[in-house]
Amino acid sequence: MKKFILGIIAALSLTGCATIISGSKQEMQFNSTPTNATVFVDGKEMGKTPFSTKLTRKENHNVQIKLDGFKPYDLEVRKQFNEWYLGNLLLGGIIGLVIDPITGALYRLTPKEVNAQLANGFAFNKTKDGVLITVDLKPDTSWTKVGQLEKSID
Repeated sequence: MKKFILGIIAALSLTGCATIISGSKQEMQFNSTPTNATVFVDGKEMGKTPFSTKLTRKENHNVQIKLDGFKPYDLEVRKQFNEWYLGNLLLGGIIGLVIDPITGALYRLTPKEVNAQLANGFAFNKTKDGVLITVDLKPDTSWTKVGQLEKSID
């Protein structure tokens, strides 16, 4: 029994408090209205909303949520100080003062959940030649009108 307790104490002393409590990755939930939008994290396609995944805590992440016919939703998920790191000072985990920054557990990501309200604003049309036409349906009032599209009669 003594060896078991000593083993647990040794294991805890070799890891950081925030690493034990929070881990090096954080679960992130991605939602959108309307649903079924594509989620990109740091430029990589991750899935369709609603969707959850684990992101590393030691870096900021650029999130983009896209759905045809809607303006893309952009957000930076930022790392912030994780209060569990202070547990190393209170519980005497000197090794944890080094381990937590290495693993990224020193940080927590905010926001904890992404809820994108996608706004109408773009119309897309791809021709058979592969040309993509995008029209902004809510133009900026400072823009100058240079032409008018008309429906052709075939």
